[in-house]
Amino acid sequence: MTTSAPVLVINAGSSSVKYRLIIPASAEVLADGTIERIGEHGGEVSHETGGETHSGDHTAEDIGAALELITEQFATYGPDLGQLDLLAVGHRVVHGGPDFARPTKITDDVLATIRDLSGLAPLHNPAAVAGIEAARQRFGDVPHVAVFDTAFFAELPEVARTYAIPRELAARHRIRRYGFHGTSHDYVAGVARESIKAAGPVRQITFHLGNGCSAAAILDGRPVETSMGLTPLQGLVMGTRSGDVDPGLHSYLHREAGLGPDDVDTLLNKESGLKGLAGVNDFREVLQRRADDDHDAALAFDVVVHRLKHYLGAYWAILGGLDQVIFTGGIGENSPDLRAAVADGLAGLGLAVDPDRNATAASEARLISADDSAVAVLVVPTDEELAIARQTAALAADD
Repeated sequence: MTTSAPVLVINAGSSSVKYRLIIPASAEVLADGTIERIGEHGGEVSHETGGETHSGDHTAEDIGAALELITEQFATYGPDLGQLDLLAVGHRVVHGGPDFARPTKITDDVLATIRDLSGLAPLHNPAAVAGIEAARQRFGDVPHVAVFDTAFFAELPEVARTYAIPRELAARHRIRRYGFHGTSHDYVAGVARESIKAAGPVRQITFHLGNGCSAAAILDGRPVETSMGLTPLQGLVMGTRSGDVDPGLHSYLHREAGLGPDDVDTLLNKESGLKGLAGVNDFREVLQRRADDDHDAALAFDVVVHRLKHYLGAYWAILGGLDQVIFTGGIGENSPDLRAAVADGLAGLGLAVDPDRNATAASEARLISADDSAVAVLVVPTDEELAIARQTAALAADD
C-alpha cells in the first residue's frame, strides 16, 4: 500500500453524512459528496466528481442506508471504488476523551471505547459509531482509522486542561478541557508555519470560525490553550451556542425560569449564540442586517468581536508574544469585516491589517497584514478532510 492510493473520508453526523475520496499524496479530490436530512422528509444527496455535480432526493432512514447510498453514488457516477485499490477509510470522530491522543486503527475494542465516550459527546459520538459500523460492513477489506477532533489537544499543559473542581470528582468522571476542531487548528497552523522561516519557536493564535467557533494558542506546533472545554459549548460565540457564560446561570434559570437541566442545555446549545442575539445563526445574514442598521445584528457582531479580542489578548499573554494570527473556517475565511474588526485597535500588540489585502478574496492561504505589522495575520482555508486522509494513510500504510 502507498499514499498514492485513495482514502475515503467519512464524517457522519446525526442527520447527515459528508464524504470525500482523496489521494493523500497529491491532495487530489476524486469525489466529494453529502447526504443531508437522513431519516427526514426531503432528503438530498449530492455527489461531485470529474467537475460534474449529481444531485437528487433520497429516502435513507438511517446511517446504514446512507452508507449504502454512498456506494450507489460511486457505482453510478464514479469513480469505481473496485478499480481504485482503496487504501483505507478515515472517520472523523468528535470526542476521543482521555483514551485517544492520536489517530487510531479501529478494532472492535476501539469502537466500544468510542461508544463509551458518548456521554461526553451525546450529539456526535453515537453518529460516528453508527457511521463506522456501517462503513466497516461496506468496506470490510481495508483498514478503518478514527481521527479525533480532540486529539490535537490531548497533551495540553496540565495547567490549561484542569478545571478548579475536586480532583477525585474530575478523575472519576473524566472532566477536563479537551478542546475541539483540533484537526483544523493543527492543519492551518502547519500551513502558516511553512510560510515563514523562524529562528525560534513560532507563536500562533488560530481562529476556527464557522457555525462552531474555537480559538487555540499554539507554540511551535504544540497547543498550549484552547477555548472549547469539556464540551464544544465553552468559549467563543457561535451560530447557536452561547460560548462562555457564568456557570451560575444554570441554577439561576432553574430557580427563576423553571428550566430543568435538559432545558438549559438546549437553550445554550441550540437557541443561543447568534441565533439568540440576532434571531438568525447565519453570519452572512447577521452582516446584511448589520449593514441595514439592525441593532440586534450590530450587537451580535460586536459581541462576537469582543469575545475574539478577549481570547486573542489572553493567548498573547500566555504565549509571551505573537508571530502569527490565523483565520479559518467559513466565517474566518470569508468575512473581511470581522477580521478587520478583530485587528482594529490592536496596534499596541503589533497587529495591523492591510485593507486591500484583507478585502481580496482568494481560495489559497494568503497574508492580509500590513507591511509594518509585527504580527503576520493570515487567512488559511482549512481542509480537515485532507488532514484526515493523510493521517489515515500514514497509519494504514504501516499494515
